[in-house]
Amino acid sequence: MTPDKPRILYVVASAMTARAFLLPHLRYLVRNAGLEVTVVCSPGPELEELAGEDEISVIPVPIEREMAPLRDLVSLCRLVKVIRQVRPAIVNVATPKAGLLGAVAAWFVGVPHRIYSLFGLRLETTRGLKRLILLMCEKAACRSSHIVLCVSESLRRRAVELGLLESATAWVLPWAEALDLGRLGPSEDNWLRAYTLREQFGLGREIPIVGYVGRLTRDKGIPELVAAYRALRPSMPELRLLLVGDFEDGDPVAPKTRRAIEEDQGIIKTGFVPDAAPYYHLMNIMAFPSHREGFGRVPAEAAAAGVPVVATRATGVVDAVVDGVTGLLVPVGDVEGLTEAVKRLLEDRELAGRLALEGWERVVRELQPERIWGELVALYQTMLAAVPL
Repeated sequence: MTPDKPRILYVVASAMTARAFLLPHLRYLVRNAGLEVTVVCSPGPELEELAGEDEISVIPVPIEREMAPLRDLVSLCRLVKVIRQVRPAIVNVATPKAGLLGAVAAWFVGVPHRIYSLFGLRLETTRGLKRLILLMCEKAACRSSHIVLCVSESLRRRAVELGLLESATAWVLPWAEALDLGRLGPSEDNWLRAYTLREQFGLGREIPIVGYVGRLTRDKGIPELVAAYRALRPSMPELRLLLVGDFEDGDPVAPKTRRAIEEDQGIIKTGFVPDAAPYYHLMNIMAFPSHREGFGRVPAEAAAAGVPVVATRATGVVDAVVDGVTGLLVPVGDVEGLTEAVKRLLEDRELAGRLALEGWERVVRELQPERIWGELVALYQTMLAAVPL
């Protein structure tokens, strides 16, 4: 550790989250803002890539994604020990479980500046005791922090409505949602990789493809997406549904939906892929019927790739897609509405092209990494210059 540099400690649940969403941002902090950065996350295959970054320190601490009281207590104790050793000026915690444990540990140690980055609210799609537990955990994380950074305005409003935080402590800054436009956008490399994928999947150039990227779970709207696709097939027999992602045990789809995905010859499931960028360039339309998000990152990535979007009016998604301008929005859970919107864009190429262009221009204008990360650095610098909160 370098004693003359301010120390920022990030706590997230998984190494995959840290690598996928934080790594470019962390490099920016070190190289452009002169900060010393340490990341705490669960062990995983992606940890090696993070640990290979000479400028970033990585400390593995197992953090369960689901509730596990005894293991959570052990994780909390380890986090307290790590924070005492690192002695950061600022702790930025994110993701539900890591947010709770990290915020409480930082509060216990007395870190002078504590930030909870709210990436989404799992409790929006839960019921009963689990919802109550998640509500209590989110409240504890928010109230153990000086500032809550919400990645979208609709997420901030929802958190205030639920009584998780007060408007005065809630800021909106999509710092983890900045897009690598060069990686996602139209390019010779992406077109070549997309062409190779078409050959791999046996797809001719004229075959229409509706695509999706993400977890194959109920709260992502996968049952509605499969139902909409099957409703369109009789009139569009060549239509294909491309699912870039894999099933998860935490919120499984119904057996009927899973069988349809596994058995329907018109549905292509890739499983987990390390880089979804070329897959966007296979799609005529991106369909994203999620029930809740922190920010609609996938629709934004599709827009960066020049793909028109159909999505839902869910928390977070409404910040990424402007209805009728950069995409089409339908009510959450509305299979008929989803079906009609997808059909409309498949048939109206002029509308699809206009939405795609408007979407691309918006992400270029609003999600440039340097601008967003610069705002976060300015916040850090203000906090470091101030008397501890």
